[in-house]
Amino acid sequence: MDSTTEAFLVDAGPAGLVCESSSRRIYERVKDLLDFGLGVILLVATAPVIAAAALLVRLTSSGPAIYSQTRLGRGGRRYQIYKLRTMYHNCELKSGIKWASKGDARITPLGRFLRATHLDELPQLWNVLRGEMSLVGPRPERPEIADKLADAISGYHDRTTVKPGVTGLAQILLPPDTNMDSVRRKLSVDQIYVLNRSVWLDARILLGTWLHVFKVPPTWIRGLLALPVEDESIR
Repeated sequence: MDSTTEAFLVDAGPAGLVCESSSRRIYERVKDLLDFGLGVILLVATAPVIAAAALLVRLTSSGPAIYSQTRLGRGGRRYQIYKLRTMYHNCELKSGIKWASKGDARITPLGRFLRATHLDELPQLWNVLRGEMSLVGPRPERPEIADKLADAISGYHDRTTVKPGVTGLAQILLPPDTNMDSVRRKLSVDQIYVLNRSVWLDARILLGTWLHVFKVPPTWIRGLLALPVEDESIR
């Protein structure tokens, strides 16, 4: 955790986060309603895209078009996430569980396009409607990886005090995790989101997600939307 994040924290129990005020509880209720309402609209609007992408996945590689995988939700609760398959079916039987990397041989040619455009994330809208995820929040991690990270990084589970998100502050400002330093940087940004979360911040992150999809540089996104992250965090 960096000094910027530490300045926001107070000692409030094992998670080390500020106790929720009545206004924060109101925010959580409003967010649940907005998640469901926007989730329905987005799922209906993108259903043709999901269906077309799923068909292409089936036509270009063997295995299911949509796969499920166990992730950690709020409070460490496990749930099944849904995504369009971007890797060869059962590829981890040989590679084992590990982060995706640049030029990863496990990713199909179509999968590279789906990942670059983030279309593979769209089925997670079903998780939003089920109440397991939010539109905005920290990226959900696999339990097998999260347990190891929690052992190595103090405060790692702070990020699970809120629902994981389809998109989030760290997701749009930082690249995918590749090593422990990148995990620490993302955790710092996740903690800042947890402590500053609001409907207004969520709205800016959703707008920032569109900018991110169109490859607008993270430093520009942060500056244009006045996101609460220090420049060093997104260098």
